[in-house]
Amino acid sequence: MESTAFNTHKRSADEVIRRALSSVREHLGMEIAYLSEIEGNTSIFRAVDAPGLEDLVKPGDRRSLDDVYCRHIVEGRLPSLIADTADIPLAASMPITAQVPIGSHVSVPIRRDDGSVYGMFCCLSPTPNPSLNARDLAIMEMFADLCADQVNGAIEVEKTRATKTALIQSILDTRAFAVVYQPIYHLGSARPSGFEALCRFKGEPYRSPDIWFAEAEDVGLGIDLELAVIDAALNGFASLPDDVYLSVNASPATATSGRLAEVFAGHPIDRIVLEITEHSAVEDPRALMSELQTWRDLGLILAIDDAGAGYSGLQQIVHLAPDILKLDMSLTSGIDMDAAKRSLAAAMVHFATEQNSIIVAEGIETEAELNTLRKIGVHRGQGWFLGKPAPLDITLCEVLKVARPKQA
Repeated sequence: MESTAFNTHKRSADEVIRRALSSVREHLGMEIAYLSEIEGNTSIFRAVDAPGLEDLVKPGDRRSLDDVYCRHIVEGRLPSLIADTADIPLAASMPITAQVPIGSHVSVPIRRDDGSVYGMFCCLSPTPNPSLNARDLAIMEMFADLCADQVNGAIEVEKTRATKTALIQSILDTRAFAVVYQPIYHLGSARPSGFEALCRFKGEPYRSPDIWFAEAEDVGLGIDLELAVIDAALNGFASLPDDVYLSVNASPATATSGRLAEVFAGHPIDRIVLEITEHSAVEDPRALMSELQTWRDLGLILAIDDAGAGYSGLQQIVHLAPDILKLDMSLTSGIDMDAAKRSLAAAMVHFATEQNSIIVAEGIETEAELNTLRKIGVHRGQGWFLGKPAPLDITLCEVLKVARPKQA
């Protein structure tokens, strides 16, 4: 799956090249214009403008360099502008000249930023064109330079994409990340209700998890990375008490990928909370609801993350009818000193109660915030004031107030 950003850049470059080919072909009064790429001893047609002659030449067609003009032009044996191929002995003697046929031909090299030849920017006609002149060649070179900019931009984007892909694939292959667990407390009883699994990446230089996941999504590996993290996180069930749940995060794309079974197999579905993280709009709400309902029928607990922020709007919450609503930390932070935040949180508590849902407040960092959330009626909470994310053995020892076993 290619990223939206990559596809958008490619479409933009393709459109510029298409317009350049069409413009120069019409200006020169010729029937065929194309941009080719040279790979080894092969010329590959990457873009073609030849109205009505699509059966003769189309993108993807290949020709040996031994059969076409390209190499001869690059190496100086043929001129870039040929008004009449019959006047040039080498061109006249080549089989392709009679086969196409080629009566006139204008072609200039497209070069990469390092000076090497990428391919050719060409126009040709089956008939001679004695009006072709140096000015026409200059215009051709101008359009070729424009296309070269697009080609080199695309090459650079592809290099960057390949580097990112290799890095993310390496993380997947080596599991170069760690899972930490943050306790979620029942605010009434002050007992742990569950633990949220969070990811910390080991790569250097340090980058926050959201950047790693965004980069994985950008190169089409977002779902793979999310599933790998969920798979690692669910192994924590082996150490967790039976009366707590384990919360894992997934984007709508991962939730609708049809691949959740890969990581859920063998784990207690009724103790898994799937937090849908919405940092972008849901592309297919019906598909998301259908996929989630299948799992909820099996006991999965559904949570909406970042409620009160971003795209997790009330309409989306109403449609999904989640079991848990997680108040975004932007709403929790300083709630003890902000009447507007208290009013909104209280309204969401009322809404959740009406919907038989549970409110979990994220990002609790002070005792004042905790006490305020309790007064409002928020059911559960998590944050550094209650417990920091840590490896599971450390988290359990702190939560259960038992001594950590000594290392041998």
